[in-house]
Amino acid sequence: MKRKLLLLLSLALVASMLSGCIFNEKDSLILGSRNNTESIILSHVMGQLIEDKTDIEVIYKENLGGSNVVWTAMLNGNLDVIPDYTGTIVVNYYHEDPGTAEETLATTKRLVDGDGIIAFNTFGFNNTYTLALDEAKAEELGVVTFSDFAKYSDDFILGAVFEFIDRPDGLPGFQEEYDIQFKEVKGMDHGIMYRSIGANEVDVINSYTTDGQLQDYDLRVLEDDKSYFPPYHALPLVRKEALEKYPEIEDVLKQLEGTINEETMQKMNAKVDNDGMMVERAAQEFLEEAGLIEKK
Repeated sequence: MKRKLLLLLSLALVASMLSGCIFNEKDSLILGSRNNTESIILSHVMGQLIEDKTDIEVIYKENLGGSNVVWTAMLNGNLDVIPDYTGTIVVNYYHEDPGTAEETLATTKRLVDGDGIIAFNTFGFNNTYTLALDEAKAEELGVVTFSDFAKYSDDFILGAVFEFIDRPDGLPGFQEEYDIQFKEVKGMDHGIMYRSIGANEVDVINSYTTDGQLQDYDLRVLEDDKSYFPPYHALPLVRKEALEKYPEIEDVLKQLEGTINEETMQKMNAKVDNDGMMVERAAQEFLEEAGLIEKK
């Protein structure tokens, strides 16, 4: 009985140690990313540039989950650097109203500062929510905007990522703003959406404007004619503690300001999602082509 008790205590201790090492590496800069291609690529863009310009050891924690999971890890000090989006921060995390791109960025910086986090200026692209449907069907119906689509939406099955369905700045508010009702809503992972619409399992999807798969599918991306969705400009977030420990990363990350537009990000995503390139290589190629690191 005593041996069994000791064994159980040992197993509990091992489990505790393993759960702790998911995040906690001492004397390293820990970069986190969500469970989508773009977030992981941006994490590697930042990390590889830091590694190239400094002697800092970078540890990647990839594919951690949705935005709230990664944000919580950041608040708890389990991550040092993450890529995130202005609209997500203002609306989803702090439940405040966004404004123009400039206003939303300023609000982002003010809000995160109160939680011990520094928001840098944006990479340069806005990755906002949109709807995409078959180009031929959109042409037949004369659908260009969300308002156009609202007239026909109750005949369409929507394929949407789970996070979009649940977020306050996602499906619930969008449906109310445009008075849109779908025949059915199917929740799914991001990559499955495109396969589903290609197989006619859904009729319309909630894509992102920088999705690489948009290059491989004949889809029409609809216009947000009421500007419902806030600006979602991507930017680096860094914990103040990490910046105090490694002040040199400030100048490094500032080199990424304004270097990535929507087309560039879409191409990086496409290299990974469509062509099967490793995210590390896609990030490296971007940094080399932008002249931020030397070709290897």
